[in-house]
Parts: sequence; structure tokens; C-alpha cells
Amino acid sequence: MDYHSVQTTCPYCGVGCNLGLEVMDGRITGVLPAKGHPVGQGKLCIKGWNAHSFVQHPDRLTEPLIKRMGRFQKASWDEALTRVATRLGSIRTKHGPDSIGVLSSAKCTNEENYLLQKLARVVIGTNNVDHCARL
Repeated sequence: MDYHSVQTTCPYCGVGCNLGLEVMDGRITGVLPAKGHPVGQGKLCIKGWNAHSFVQHPDRLTEPLIKRMGRFQKASWDEALTRVATRLGSIRTKHGPDSIGVLSSAKCTNEENYLLQKLARVVIGTNNVDHCARL
């Protein structure tokens, strides 16, 4: 059995709490707060305590799926991204950029949420952006 702890910053908000991911045989098995860290002071919110739960969840999508003939089928990243870009482009051309809204998730890091809102505002041209990670 190989056990170790990996210190990292919680990905869920801008507070910056430190936590230790408990890793056993290459799999994350739990989370512990960092007692000596000046921000979290040995405490974590509910999101921090569960920061590991989605990483290895059996229902987690690990590759793109495209619906063909009413069923989801595996696709390449190039195929999936091309389909999304083409469809968003046609909607934007036909109905304008504000006909598109972008929703993100607290399961994304702050950096990923920032990049998604930049994509929405700069590339798509809409301010219709929201996510459940706002404080």
C-alpha cells in the first residue's frame, strides 16, 4: 500500500484554503484541511471537504459524446469541438450573440470559470454568463 498526502489549494472559490489530498495506491481517497494554513486555519467548507469526490467518480465523463440517431456515442475531441463551434457560430449569425448564454459550474476551478467567461464575452460576444460558484 502506497499512501501519501498532496498539499494543494482548494479549487472552489477565491478564499484560497489549503488542503491535503489523501492518496492511496494512486487514487484520491479523502481530503484533510491544513491546520497551519493562515487562510483556512484548519477548516474547510462543504465544497472543500468534497473537493475530491468528482475526480474518480464512475459517472464522470472522460471523453466527448455526440448524439447520433437518438443515442450518445463516443467522438473525438476534434469532432466534438468542431460541431460545437459550428453550431454556436450559426446561432450567433442567425440570432445575434445575446441569443447565447453560458453556464459554468462550481466543479470548475476559478481559472476555468474565468476562461469560460472570457470565451463568452470576447469570442461569442455575450455577457449572458453565470455559474453557481459566485460568492
